[in-house]
Amino acid sequence: MTRSTPTIYSTVSQAFIADWLAALRPLCSQAQFASLMERSDLTADHGHAQGRVTLDQIVCLYQLAAVETGDEMMGLWGRPIRPRALQHLLTSVREATTLSSALYRFSTFWNLLLDDYQFHLTDADKALTLTLQPQGDVQVRRFGHTLILKLAHGLMSWLARSEVPVTRVGFAFGAPSFAEDYAVIFPAPVIFDQPATSIVFDPGALGPVQPRSATDLDAFLQTAPRDWIFTSSREHTQSLRVRTYLSQTDWSTANLTQTASAMHVTPRTLIRKLQADGTSFQAIKDALRRDIAIRHLKSGRMSIEAVAQEVGFSSAANFHRAFQRWTGNAPSAYRSSSDHDG
Repeated sequence: MTRSTPTIYSTVSQAFIADWLAALRPLCSQAQFASLMERSDLTADHGHAQGRVTLDQIVCLYQLAAVETGDEMMGLWGRPIRPRALQHLLTSVREATTLSSALYRFSTFWNLLLDDYQFHLTDADKALTLTLQPQGDVQVRRFGHTLILKLAHGLMSWLARSEVPVTRVGFAFGAPSFAEDYAVIFPAPVIFDQPATSIVFDPGALGPVQPRSATDLDAFLQTAPRDWIFTSSREHTQSLRVRTYLSQTDWSTANLTQTASAMHVTPRTLIRKLQADGTSFQAIKDALRRDIAIRHLKSGRMSIEAVAQEVGFSSAANFHRAFQRWTGNAPSAYRSSSDHDG
């Protein structure tokens, strides 16, 4: 399986975290919420549906909000998840002898804490399925469902010491406008409008549990969710394979014919496969340029003019126009709040 570091070029839309922010806001005073946003460097990006959010911003907000609200799931479920709950969860799953038993421990742990949902784990027809069943008429927070499934996947991968393959993911809500963002979250097809939210593993593809120390446990908690919320797999859709190829070659000069040859398909076949993923070669290339630009802008080490040149624009004015089209914001909106040179 091809691996690439997901922290460099991947972003998700601002809309992806909108219901997380909606759940978080009532837990904070107005000043506290504004402070959380500012310290997570989200103040410049908020409020525009096309805005982009980086992994660094998600990690920062998660780590700050979980501590300051006293709720390790930050208002995403019907009752607060008290501090140190996740530490106890890791302590429990660390004692599992198989990945399937670890998933069982995960489900029973959450079933003690959640009122509005309960997990059911089934093992049948070569499918190990973890399903999140609502208890009555409850609100569906899309980010909450995403985060708890990713936590299950992250813990399985932590115990295996490599990213565990996933067969499919289903969500009990309709496909959102940002549905394509799920491709950088889960290493599997994501299906919407399902009877219940679930994640499915192939038991035959699950390796053994690798011993994990108390130091490993502390590191998992301290860095969460950096190591597990974005998938490392770049193989499960044609569009991600193309993006990986472009990021590992001279993407500025790569064209459709060259890329199709590298994928061992004809240009016509590649176009058709990308259309099936709801995208195009140019859209993938533009998204990569956008995310490279955001990374440079966030770092604050390059001027906007230098970033424009780095991502292939002959003038800063052309870059401004393209960036506004891609994100709905000017490049200066992606400067860190401590930077003022753009």
